[in-house]
Amino acid sequence: MSFSGEVKEELAAQISASRHCQIAELAAMVCYGGRMEQKEEGQSRLLIQTENEKVIRKGFTLLEKSFNICTGVMGKGPYSLRIEKEEQITRLLRGLKLSEGSGQTDGRIDTVNPLLIKNACCRRAYLRGAFLVTGSMSDPEKSYHLEFVCITSRQAVQLQEIIRDFHIEARIVTRKNHFIVYMKEGAGIVDLLNVMGAHISLMNLENLRIVKEMRNSINRRVNCETANITKTVNAASKQIADILLIQETMGLQRLQDGLRETAEIRLEYPDATLKELGQYLNPPVGKSGVNHRLRKLSEIAEGIRDQ
Repeated sequence: MSFSGEVKEELAAQISASRHCQIAELAAMVCYGGRMEQKEEGQSRLLIQTENEKVIRKGFTLLEKSFNICTGVMGKGPYSLRIEKEEQITRLLRGLKLSEGSGQTDGRIDTVNPLLIKNACCRRAYLRGAFLVTGSMSDPEKSYHLEFVCITSRQAVQLQEIIRDFHIEARIVTRKNHFIVYMKEGAGIVDLLNVMGAHISLMNLENLRIVKEMRNSINRRVNCETANITKTVNAASKQIADILLIQETMGLQRLQDGLRETAEIRLEYPDATLKELGQYLNPPVGKSGVNHRLRKLSEIAEGIRDQ
């Protein structure tokens, strides 16, 4: 099962104890997964669809608990709930506050009445319902990305505002005639999972984030150390090449005592650091002093090359 599927399975198993939260979550499911259709007889029916069986069964439970409306689960991906009776549809839409003041687009209700989500607990439930029907998450092993697919810009803006009520940043982008509310920051996604009540998924994501950050930190350190080693090796190779040139042309015995001793020590200990070279000298010389002498040797070698 994908990580997104695990999150939905966890959220689908939760049923709010408060009826007002049940109604808010059901309203989100109707807004994002519902559609009014005309039957052949001219009557209307309300259809709620989703690809996830556990999500549609939660919709069934919320309908029964909140409005005492029983309907069968139909289909196999997508799954659907059909409410055929006009009285039930009217009672449901009125109870969800979707009959008035909500946007209508191609038989779908795209926004919810703000009165329905005035409480923080109801906004949490609404986000949970929205994610169950239209949300998705990428595999956090690969990247951090969570999104909701909205049918109109009005729906996307309302959802973005609800998310921002919890001090979580979300952005909107258009994709194939849909409006996507998305998040790409791992910390923000963790916060949203917490808001929706996906605490097990949150802990799994946090564990993955810790491992990923540790791996990245180790890689950065190894790369840094590798770069430092390469730099040191290259510098030592250049120093040895300069000293050998001096030895072959003018001879080390013609150098000042300090430079000659440093050159001989470098040839004897080609892999030593500047600090180690300084300790081999008699008397010992600090790292900056050794570096100064090696620069002098380099200048002499460059002078020979320029002749």
